[in-house]
Amino acid sequence: MHDHLLSLLIWLPIAAGIVVLLLGDRNIVAGRWFALAASLVTLALCVPLVHGFSSHTAAMQFVEKAAWIPRFHAEYGLGVDGISMPLVVLTAFMTVPVIIAGWQVITQRPAQYFAAFLIMEGLMNGVFSATDALLFYFFWEAMLIPMFLIIGIWGGPRRVYATIKFFLYTFLGSVFMLAALIYMYLKAGSYSIAAFQALPLTLIEQRWIFAAFLLAFAVKVPMWPVHTWLPDAHVEAPTGGSVILAAIMLKMGGYGFLRFSLPIVPDACRELDGLMITLSLIAIVYIGFVALVQQDMKKLIAYSSIAHMGIVTLGAFLVYAIVASSGTTLDAGMGLDGAMVQMVSHGLISGALFLCVGVLYDRMHSRQIADYGGVVNTMPIFAGFMVLFALANTGLPGTSGFVGEFLVILASFKASFWYSALAALTLILAAGYTLWLVKRVVFGPVANDHVAKLTDLNGREFLILGVLAVAVLLLGVWPEPLLKVMEPSIQHLVAQAAATKIPV
Repeated sequence: MHDHLLSLLIWLPIAAGIVVLLLGDRNIVAGRWFALAASLVTLALCVPLVHGFSSHTAAMQFVEKAAWIPRFHAEYGLGVDGISMPLVVLTAFMTVPVIIAGWQVITQRPAQYFAAFLIMEGLMNGVFSATDALLFYFFWEAMLIPMFLIIGIWGGPRRVYATIKFFLYTFLGSVFMLAALIYMYLKAGSYSIAAFQALPLTLIEQRWIFAAFLLAFAVKVPMWPVHTWLPDAHVEAPTGGSVILAAIMLKMGGYGFLRFSLPIVPDACRELDGLMITLSLIAIVYIGFVALVQQDMKKLIAYSSIAHMGIVTLGAFLVYAIVASSGTTLDAGMGLDGAMVQMVSHGLISGALFLCVGVLYDRMHSRQIADYGGVVNTMPIFAGFMVLFALANTGLPGTSGFVGEFLVILASFKASFWYSALAALTLILAAGYTLWLVKRVVFGPVANDHVAKLTDLNGREFLILGVLAVAVLLLGVWPEPLLKVMEPSIQHLVAQAAATKIPV
């Protein structure tokens, strides 16, 4: 099974999604259980993936290769390393609560809803597993279709506007990436990502390729100023769509920088690291202030996601600034470690917060902060979970939110005091907007009759939030297994990024 484990992680949920579609709404009880079983089996397949993964090498593991489009030298190439494997596991892990969360809530076309998430899970695993650039691009673009449908069919009143904006931003950015991939294919004679990384590109070539990658990955993160599609998409998306959008899809931008930009065009990254660090710090500080004034819970968490993803891009591009300031490769690796941990942590925390908002919305059909107050009086168990995830969002020590931010801030101090000072503002701003949200929604006297009638978590909701709470706390107090898995790949990436590739 190990020989085709990654293929199973990709195609099993896609096949299951097709089966759910065929069962249709008339057999939705069987469809729901089949969707849940498929998501659990996919998650179970991550056990041999993690168990069989060696943390002593940076080489691709569980490698699969087969002819795909011989005429263009494109292969069906799969493999994972310490950077991609944790994201595959995160994708499988977060799909399960999304299926459970929509169990009774989705009444309109439920079969298509569950099928869309299963198909999207397989496509997202394909993005993280592809070792062929054309195959990567195929999964990267195909993944937009189910998310487009999820927002467009099950979204809010302005869902059409949100879907068009989401699709245009993400698709147009990716077109430039395709042009860069084709250019490198013409030089390398292959679409292999490893072959791209070995190309001796001139600085001018690297600058153009870097710009093409930046347009694709910055939109997906999203970085300031191409972030405006995200709040609209989150507000209009159903709860499950918001969870996957925040927990997994945003991570693809960060993954793209680590897989493509840093190793393929290191000299352009070195030359433009100041730009990337500046854009990241603007996202951290400016978007943090924007989050403070939001009146919609989903929009507040969406802006919070943009600010926290700024930590990811900051950590990724600190490598050159640290080396330039006489820092060690260990110091440079610390920033990348922090970026990776932050991606995993943010996936858990943001997903949990959107699920909390979904719990409230299912009961009151409102996301406006002003409509709530005193929820702890009627939903004490829910309030406990929401406070925990809110504190994790602020970077509280002992939660996963602390680990990634601490590593990036510490690494930024090695490069510049001012970088670290501005990066540390994320802790203050996150505490401001998150705790203010909790104060207005959870605490205080019961605000109105609607809040007074709220009922606490049912067993299904308790299970979802409980599992996520355990994951957030476990990663917060014991991040070593994740750091150990990533270490060889991170150090190899640092070496690749620091190596000069400009032809003499």
